[in-house]
Amino acid sequence: MNLATKKEKKKETMGEQVRSITLAILIALLIRSFLFQPFVIPSGSMKPNLLIGDFLFVTKYSYGFTKHSLPFSIPVIPGKILDGDKPKIGDIVVFRGPFDPDTDYIKRVVGLPGDVVQMRDGILYINDVAATVEPAGEFVDDLWVRRQRGQADQRIVDVDSNRHIDAYYETLPNGVKHLILKKDKFGEGPLDNTQAYVVPDGHYFMVGDNRDESGDSRVLTQIGYVPENHIIGQAKIIWFSTKAKWWEVWKWPFDIRFERLMQSIE
Repeated sequence: MNLATKKEKKKETMGEQVRSITLAILIALLIRSFLFQPFVIPSGSMKPNLLIGDFLFVTKYSYGFTKHSLPFSIPVIPGKILDGDKPKIGDIVVFRGPFDPDTDYIKRVVGLPGDVVQMRDGILYINDVAATVEPAGEFVDDLWVRRQRGQADQRIVDVDSNRHIDAYYETLPNGVKHLILKKDKFGEGPLDNTQAYVVPDGHYFMVGDNRDESGDSRVLTQIGYVPENHIIGQAKIIWFSTKAKWWEVWKWPFDIRFERLMQSIE
């Protein structure tokens, strides 16, 4: 085999590698854009059902596709295409904030277009029908960190402390049953008594399951009514979970929540 033949084969091999990598990237982008998107829970607004450090798969095809289905929200999809099912009361969805369209949020749908939603003494009412609530014991929040100032040298020290929060089963008017948390007594939470919200056409009303520690549609200037074309998809499964921060990969083997792996989301 002469030198020229070797060079030609080397060029062919490099070309094949570039094509393979390009094809793999395109397939990954297609899967992320139209099938599944990974999502990590960054805050405690959906406790106890979703915990900080839960890694989820969100189905993009559940409700159809908008520009927010694409990486970086590239504006090549006008409106909505391949319309799927409509979000239902009780669905947990990922969406872009109406006032912060670069940020992903995850909440539970409690109001459809035309519905009237209101909180009265901590009880959720949908079209004047109250969700039923029954005690479900306590939720032990093992990632809550209390910051305390040292007395001797005025240094800031972190003190790990489990926090116990009252949990309840909430059954929505359509029969969907799930857990919620109430840090404050019913009627004493910051958003336990609200106005009656009339959900506009083409919009949805979202709340967090951690009712006293969730910024959601109850605050009209923070999230408010969520346009349908801001919804990215439905949260379906927890495929990984860790108590470590998501970037602390070296801690993952020691902090995995094995009991949450491949758990379906309700």
